[in-house]
Amino acid sequence: MARSFSLAYLTAERLAPAAAIRLAAELGYDNVGLRLLPAAPGGTSFPLHTDAILLGEALAAQRDTGIGVFDLEIIRIGAAFRAGDHLPFFEAGRRLGARAILVAGDDPDTARLTASFAALCEAAAPYGLTCDLEFMPWTAVKNCAAAMRVLDGAAQPNARILVDALHFARSATTLAEIAAIPRAQLGYAQICDAPAEIPATDEGLIHTARAERMLPGEGGIDLAGLFAALPADLPVSIEIPSASRVPVLGEREWARQALAATRRVLAAIPHR
Repeated sequence: MARSFSLAYLTAERLAPAAAIRLAAELGYDNVGLRLLPAAPGGTSFPLHTDAILLGEALAAQRDTGIGVFDLEIIRIGAAFRAGDHLPFFEAGRRLGARAILVAGDDPDTARLTASFAALCEAAAPYGLTCDLEFMPWTAVKNCAAAMRVLDGAAQPNARILVDALHFARSATTLAEIAAIPRAQLGYAQICDAPAEIPATDEGLIHTARAERMLPGEGGIDLAGLFAALPADLPVSIEIPSASRVPVLGEREWARQALAATRRVLAAIPHR
Protein backbone atom coordinates (compact mmCIF):
# COMPACT_ATOMS: atom_id res chain seq x y z
CA MET A 1 0.00 0.00 0.00
CA ALA A 2 1.34 3.44 -0.92
CA ARG A 3 2.00 5.82 1.94
CA SER A 4 -0.37 8.77 2.25
CA PHE A 5 0.62 12.28 3.27
CA SER A 6 -1.48 14.77 5.19
CA LEU A 7 -1.01 18.54 5.49
CA ALA A 8 -1.16 19.04 9.25
CA TYR A 9 -2.92 22.05 10.70
CA LEU A 10 0.23 23.65 12.13
CA THR A 11 2.09 23.62 8.82
CA ALA A 12 -0.31 26.17 7.37
CA GLU A 13 -2.17 27.30 10.46
CA ARG A 14 -3.28 30.68 9.16
CA LEU A 15 -5.34 29.06 6.39
CA ALA A 16 -9.02 28.41 6.92
CA PRO A 17 -10.02 24.77 6.44
CA ALA A 18 -11.34 25.19 2.89
CA ALA A 19 -8.17 27.00 1.82
CA ALA A 20 -6.00 24.32 3.42
CA ILE A 21 -7.92 21.61 1.57
CA ARG A 22 -7.50 23.37 -1.76
CA LEU A 23 -3.80 23.97 -1.13
CA ALA A 24 -3.29 20.31 -0.25
CA ALA A 25 -4.90 19.31 -3.54
CA GLU A 26 -2.76 21.74 -5.53
CA LEU A 27 0.49 20.46 -3.99
CA GLY A 28 -0.17 16.73 -4.10
CA TYR A 29 -1.10 15.90 -0.51
CA ASP A 30 -3.70 13.19 0.07
CA ASN A 31 -5.34 14.59 3.21
CA VAL A 32 -5.40 17.47 5.64
CA GLY A 33 -5.60 17.81 9.39
CA LEU A 34 -7.96 20.40 10.84
CA ARG A 35 -7.98 22.02 14.28
CA LEU A 36 -11.47 22.49 15.69
CA LEU A 37 -10.43 23.11 19.30
CA PRO A 38 -7.41 25.14 20.48
CA ALA A 39 -4.32 23.42 21.81
CA ALA A 40 -4.12 25.94 24.67
CA PRO A 41 -6.44 28.61 26.09
CA GLY A 42 -6.64 31.49 23.62
CA GLY A 43 -5.00 29.45 20.86
CA THR A 44 -6.17 29.49 17.27
CA SER A 45 -8.68 27.02 15.86
CA PHE A 46 -11.48 26.78 13.31
CA PRO A 47 -14.61 25.48 15.09
CA LEU A 48 -16.30 23.61 12.27
CA HIS A 49 -18.44 21.80 14.85
CA THR A 50 -20.18 25.07 15.78
CA ASP A 51 -19.76 27.19 12.61
CA ALA A 52 -22.03 25.93 9.83
CA ILE A 53 -20.52 28.30 7.26
CA LEU A 54 -16.96 27.10 7.88
CA LEU A 55 -18.11 23.49 7.74
CA GLY A 56 -20.03 24.03 4.51
CA GLU A 57 -17.02 25.69 2.87
CA ALA A 58 -14.77 22.79 3.92
CA LEU A 59 -17.22 20.20 2.61
CA ALA A 60 -17.47 22.06 -0.71
CA ALA A 61 -13.67 22.14 -1.00
CA GLN A 62 -13.58 18.40 -0.37
CA ARG A 63 -16.16 17.77 -3.06
CA ASP A 64 -14.21 19.90 -5.52
CA THR A 65 -10.80 18.37 -4.81
CA GLY A 66 -11.27 14.85 -3.46
CA ILE A 67 -8.96 15.66 -0.55
CA GLY A 68 -9.73 13.74 2.63
CA VAL A 69 -9.65 14.92 6.24
CA PHE A 70 -7.37 12.61 8.17
CA ASP A 71 -7.32 13.94 11.72
CA LEU A 72 -9.17 16.46 13.83
CA GLU A 73 -7.45 18.37 16.64
CA ILE A 74 -7.41 18.51 19.57
CA ILE A 75 -9.22 16.88 22.44
CA ARG A 76 -7.37 17.28 25.72
CA ILE A 77 -8.23 14.95 28.60
CA GLY A 78 -8.01 16.71 31.94
CA ALA A 79 -9.36 15.87 35.37
CA ALA A 80 -12.85 17.20 34.56
CA PHE A 81 -13.11 15.58 31.12
CA ARG A 82 -16.51 14.35 29.89
CA ALA A 83 -16.67 12.51 26.57
CA GLY A 84 -20.30 13.49 26.06
CA ASP A 85 -19.32 17.16 25.75
CA HIS A 86 -17.76 16.41 22.35
CA LEU A 87 -20.69 15.00 20.38
CA PRO A 88 -20.82 17.99 17.97
CA PHE A 89 -17.06 17.51 17.37
CA PHE A 90 -17.66 13.85 16.49
CA GLU A 91 -20.55 14.73 14.18
CA ALA A 92 -18.40 17.26 12.30
CA GLY A 93 -15.81 14.52 11.92
CA ARG A 94 -18.42 12.15 10.49
CA ARG A 95 -19.56 14.73 7.93
CA LEU A 96 -15.98 15.46 6.89
CA GLY A 97 -15.13 11.77 6.62
CA ALA A 98 -12.35 12.21 9.17
CA ARG A 99 -10.50 9.14 10.37
CA ALA A 100 -8.81 10.15 13.63
CA ILE A 101 -8.99 12.44 16.63
CA LEU A 102 -5.72 13.76 18.00
CA VAL A 103 -5.84 13.33 21.78
CA ALA A 104 -3.59 14.78 24.50
CA GLY A 105 -3.48 13.48 28.07
CA ASP A 106 -3.30 16.16 30.76
CA ASP A 107 -4.74 14.31 33.77
CA PRO A 108 -1.95 13.25 36.19
CA ASP A 109 -4.22 10.58 37.68
CA THR A 110 -3.37 7.68 35.37
CA ALA A 111 -6.38 5.55 36.31
CA ARG A 112 -8.81 8.41 35.72
CA LEU A 113 -7.03 9.39 32.49
CA THR A 114 -7.29 5.82 31.23
CA ALA A 115 -10.99 5.64 32.07
CA SER A 116 -11.61 8.99 30.35
CA PHE A 117 -9.71 7.86 27.27
CA ALA A 118 -11.75 4.66 27.15
CA ALA A 119 -14.96 6.70 27.41
CA LEU A 120 -13.77 8.96 24.59
CA CYS A 121 -13.05 5.96 22.38
CA GLU A 122 -16.48 4.50 23.08
CA ALA A 123 -18.21 7.80 22.32
CA ALA A 124 -16.26 8.40 19.09
CA ALA A 125 -16.57 4.88 17.67
CA PRO A 126 -20.11 5.24 16.26
CA TYR A 127 -18.86 8.17 14.19
CA GLY A 128 -16.12 6.09 12.55
CA LEU A 129 -13.31 7.85 14.42
CA THR A 130 -10.21 6.48 16.07
CA CYS A 131 -8.75 8.21 19.14
CA ASP A 132 -5.02 8.70 18.67
CA LEU A 133 -3.16 9.47 21.90
CA GLU A 134 -0.07 11.59 21.36
CA PHE A 135 2.70 11.37 23.91
CA MET A 136 4.36 14.74 24.60
CA PRO A 137 7.05 15.26 27.24
CA TRP A 138 5.32 18.21 28.95
CA THR A 139 1.98 16.41 29.35
CA ALA A 140 0.84 13.64 31.68
CA VAL A 141 1.58 11.16 28.86
CA LYS A 142 5.27 11.89 28.54
CA ASN A 143 6.57 9.04 26.40
CA CYS A 144 5.64 6.00 24.37
CA ALA A 145 5.59 3.64 27.35
CA ALA A 146 3.10 5.88 29.17
CA ALA A 147 0.87 6.07 26.10
CA MET A 148 0.90 2.30 25.68
CA ARG A 149 -0.14 1.82 29.32
CA VAL A 150 -3.17 4.03 28.71
CA LEU A 151 -4.07 2.20 25.49
CA ASP A 152 -3.69 -1.21 27.09
CA GLY A 153 -5.74 -0.15 30.11
CA ALA A 154 -8.48 1.37 27.97
CA ALA A 155 -8.71 -1.78 25.81
CA GLN A 156 -10.78 -0.14 23.06
CA PRO A 157 -10.70 -1.31 19.43
CA ASN A 158 -10.44 2.25 18.08
CA ALA A 159 -7.65 3.31 20.47
CA ARG A 160 -4.43 4.28 18.73
CA ILE A 161 -1.06 5.85 19.50
CA LEU A 162 0.26 8.82 17.54
CA VAL A 163 4.03 8.94 17.08
CA ASP A 164 5.35 12.47 16.53
CA ALA A 165 9.01 12.56 15.47
CA LEU A 166 9.69 15.60 17.66
CA HIS A 167 8.25 14.04 20.81
CA PHE A 168 9.96 10.73 20.09
CA ALA A 169 13.29 12.57 20.00
CA ARG A 170 12.63 14.64 23.12
CA SER A 171 11.11 12.02 25.40
CA ALA A 172 12.42 8.89 27.09
CA THR A 173 11.37 6.71 24.16
CA THR A 174 13.52 4.15 22.36
CA LEU A 175 13.42 2.81 18.82
CA ALA A 176 12.79 -0.64 20.29
CA GLU A 177 9.62 0.67 21.99
CA ILE A 178 8.45 2.20 18.72
CA ALA A 179 9.08 -1.02 16.80
CA ALA A 180 7.17 -3.00 19.43
CA ILE A 181 3.91 -1.06 19.04
CA PRO A 182 1.33 -3.47 17.57
CA ARG A 183 0.30 -2.42 14.06
CA ALA A 184 -3.36 -2.36 15.10
CA GLN A 185 -2.55 0.30 17.70
CA LEU A 186 -0.66 2.59 15.34
CA GLY A 187 -2.77 5.33 13.84
CA TYR A 188 -0.32 7.57 12.05
CA ALA A 189 2.98 9.38 12.48
CA GLN A 190 3.88 13.05 12.36
CA ILE A 191 7.13 14.10 10.72
CA CYS A 192 9.36 17.14 11.18
CA ASP A 193 12.93 17.83 12.22
CA ALA A 194 14.52 19.90 14.99
CA PRO A 195 17.91 20.64 16.52
CA ALA A 196 19.48 17.70 18.34
CA GLU A 197 19.84 19.76 21.53
CA ILE A 198 16.78 19.30 23.75
CA PRO A 199 15.39 22.40 25.51
CA ALA A 200 15.73 22.26 29.28
CA THR A 201 12.29 23.67 30.08
CA ASP A 202 8.71 22.83 29.17
CA GLU A 203 8.40 26.33 27.73
CA GLY A 204 11.26 25.61 25.36
CA LEU A 205 9.82 22.26 24.35
CA ILE A 206 6.41 23.79 23.68
CA HIS A 207 7.85 26.70 21.68
CA THR A 208 9.62 24.37 19.28
CA ALA A 209 6.60 22.07 19.00
CA ARG A 210 4.09 24.79 18.25
CA ALA A 211 6.12 27.47 16.49
CA GLU A 212 9.56 26.51 15.19
CA ARG A 213 10.17 23.08 13.69
CA MET A 214 12.49 22.29 10.79
CA LEU A 215 12.07 20.50 7.48
CA PRO A 216 12.98 16.79 7.47
CA GLY A 217 16.71 16.45 6.92
CA GLU A 218 17.60 19.87 8.34
CA GLY A 219 17.97 18.92 12.00
CA GLY A 220 19.25 16.25 14.34
CA ILE A 221 16.26 13.91 14.83
CA ASP A 222 16.93 10.29 13.90
CA LEU A 223 14.23 10.19 11.25
CA ALA A 224 15.91 7.25 9.49
CA GLY A 225 15.80 5.15 12.64
CA LEU A 226 12.29 6.19 13.58
CA PHE A 227 10.66 5.60 10.22
CA ALA A 228 12.56 2.37 9.67
CA ALA A 229 10.96 1.18 12.92
CA LEU A 230 7.47 2.13 11.73
CA PRO A 231 5.43 0.29 9.07
CA ALA A 232 6.06 1.44 5.51
CA ASP A 233 2.35 2.02 4.90
CA LEU A 234 1.72 4.11 8.01
CA PRO A 235 0.06 7.43 7.07
CA VAL A 236 2.27 10.46 7.66
CA SER A 237 1.07 13.85 8.82
CA ILE A 238 3.53 16.60 7.91
CA GLU A 239 3.52 18.90 10.93
CA ILE A 240 6.12 21.63 10.56
CA PRO A 241 5.15 25.01 12.00
CA SER A 242 7.64 27.83 11.49
CA ALA A 243 6.86 31.27 12.85
CA SER A 244 10.08 32.58 11.27
CA ARG A 245 9.89 31.07 7.78
CA VAL A 246 6.22 30.89 6.86
CA PRO A 247 5.75 34.70 6.91
CA VAL A 248 8.68 35.01 4.51
CA LEU A 249 7.89 32.14 2.16
CA GLY A 250 4.11 32.03 2.44
CA GLU A 251 1.96 29.01 3.26
CA ARG A 252 2.01 27.58 -0.25
CA GLU A 253 5.78 27.50 -0.64
CA TRP A 254 6.34 26.26 2.90
CA ALA A 255 3.84 23.44 2.46
CA ARG A 256 5.44 22.58 -0.89
CA GLN A 257 8.91 22.41 0.65
CA ALA A 258 7.58 20.37 3.57
CA LEU A 259 6.11 17.71 1.29
CA ALA A 260 9.18 17.61 -0.96
CA ALA A 261 11.56 17.24 1.99
CA THR A 262 9.39 14.55 3.55
CA ARG A 263 9.25 12.53 0.34
CA ARG A 264 13.01 12.86 -0.13
CA VAL A 265 13.87 11.72 3.41
CA LEU A 266 11.41 8.83 3.53
CA ALA A 267 12.38 7.55 0.09
CA ALA A 268 15.88 6.85 1.42
CA ILE A 269 14.75 4.83 4.47
CA PRO A 270 14.39 1.04 4.42
CA HIS A 271 11.25 -0.20 6.16
CA ARG A 272 10.24 -3.25 8.12
